[in-house]
Amino acid sequence: MKALQGIRILDLTHMLSGPYAGMMLADLGAETIKVEPPVTGEGTRRLLEKDPKNSLNGFGAYYMTLNRNKKSVTLDLKSEKGLEIFYELVKTVDIVLSNFSAGVTERLKVDYAHLSKINPRIITCTVTGFGETGPGKDRTAFDMVAQAMGGGMSITGQPENPPTRSGIPIGDLGGGLMGVIGVLSALQARHVTGRGQHVDISMLDAQISLLNYMATMHFLSGEILDKLGNGHFVHVPYDAFQCSDGYIIIAIIADNFWGELLKVIPADDLNIEEHTFQPGRLKNKEIINKRLNEILSTNTQAYWLEKLQALRIPCAPINNLQQSLHDEQVLSRNMIVEVAHPLGGSTKMPGNPIKLSETHEDTFSPPPTLGQHNEEVYATIGLTVEELKSLQKAGVI
Repeated sequence: MKALQGIRILDLTHMLSGPYAGMMLADLGAETIKVEPPVTGEGTRRLLEKDPKNSLNGFGAYYMTLNRNKKSVTLDLKSEKGLEIFYELVKTVDIVLSNFSAGVTERLKVDYAHLSKINPRIITCTVTGFGETGPGKDRTAFDMVAQAMGGGMSITGQPENPPTRSGIPIGDLGGGLMGVIGVLSALQARHVTGRGQHVDISMLDAQISLLNYMATMHFLSGEILDKLGNGHFVHVPYDAFQCSDGYIIIAIIADNFWGELLKVIPADDLNIEEHTFQPGRLKNKEIINKRLNEILSTNTQAYWLEKLQALRIPCAPINNLQQSLHDEQVLSRNMIVEVAHPLGGSTKMPGNPIKLSETHEDTFSPPPTLGQHNEEVYATIGLTVEELKSLQKAGVI
């Protein structure tokens, strides 16, 4: 059994932020029905579809990953008949998830104001760049826009280099994760109120939230943080250090770890009273980091990590993707899974990070072909095979 078994979702999402939220909910067991435009389907069906390195049987990496565990129906929401069918589906579901630009759901008449009249228990969630209120709500946004405006880019990268976006698309993914949290919160509230509600998620809001204590520091001090590189503004040493065959990180976040580090690092010149406590190490940060790099570069990652881990000093290799995706800890927690293609073959991808002790079924069905579940889903609202053929001929599905 999965945790969200019995929950039904209409997924109107496209690209990354919304589909990622839908993927997470589908992994947790919600019956997630992807509603796609007839003929073309959702936009990510085209991304990388013909890339020989990053596609499988016409499914690019985007679509293959983000749409596992989902079903697909085709429906023209801009047609009168399509909207009528959509409203019938709304009567049977719990959640309608979208990430159109602000105002689009209202123009399509699939917003909470319209849908709650049809199903008072419906929960709608829209993930947009800037939210559905405020002076900037109509601005165009994608991942990098959210990262830039959210402040995270200004503190990412080395001080001497330009601001750098996160390699992981945290603007999109952060919005998607907040969407999942919002939907689950609304589901819980519905147990108490008996009513659904609308969840308004802004990718920019998510980035501001993720600034967390750094934003509070700014308000307290009035100072504007610069790019931090791999270092820290409090802890020393806390950085990436070069070994003879790659990089490791060492993160001394408590004074007792400093003494343990000196048992591993042969540096008598660093073993002075001033470095015993954090303020002294922070004062001499550049000296400490330079000396550690000199020493650590004389041997391999494995050599240093074995010694550091033996004393439980916080440390890690800086893995490339191949290394991280084959890490024994990652594999032991089923975080790399094999997902089939509906037309044959399969590929590996990240698994579900939510580990539950009871409702812990961890299975992954293939991402759907376009309209693969038309007959199955539309039968639940009484449409016959003959009616579906007629609707297909008319371009409604």
